[in-house]
Amino acid sequence: MTGLIYLGIAIVGEVIATSFLRASAGFTQLVPTAVVIVGYGVTFYFFSLALQTIPVGIGYAIWSGVGIVLVSIIAYFVYGQTLDLPALIGIGLILAGVLVINLFSQSSAH
Repeated sequence: MTGLIYLGIAIVGEVIATSFLRASAGFTQLVPTAVVIVGYGVTFYFFSLALQTIPVGIGYAIWSGVGIVLVSIIAYFVYGQTLDLPALIGIGLILAGVLVINLFSQSSAH
């Protein structure tokens, strides 16, 4: 269970850091750049802790899948990025994959 908490923290850190990349304007804006650096630091630290109990392939699949979905949602609301039907279907498939891994895979350690 602790591994999943660490993975959740890593996902939140990655989503925050990635969401601030655009605002950093190529690392020319101090505060957004600091958020990016701290966010990725938190991300990789907690992801490394999560991988002590979660297989790397499963952990990475969950981390990247949930991160993609959350960053897409934030980009829609914060930056006005539109998501067409193929994008929404793709995001739905990513979510379905994460659910299948968590609910049915014997490879995932909880």
